[in-house]
Amino acid sequence: MTCAEAGHLGGLAGGRKGGLAVKRERGLEYYRRIGKLGAKRLIALIAAGRKAQRRRAR
Repeated sequence: MTCAEAGHLGGLAGGRKGGLAVKRERGLEYYRRIGKLGAKRLIALIAAGRKAQRRRAR
């Protein structure tokens, strides 16, 4: 295993450990809530991008 591969795997393990700690601390509802917020933000960004494209097309 190269040093880069080992670093990548260490980052994955650290991310999993942190995610499990948050899950224990805040529960699954927290992930549902932030997922919905992220989806709303993404929809707003896509709409803004389309609006900007329509303005440039004129």
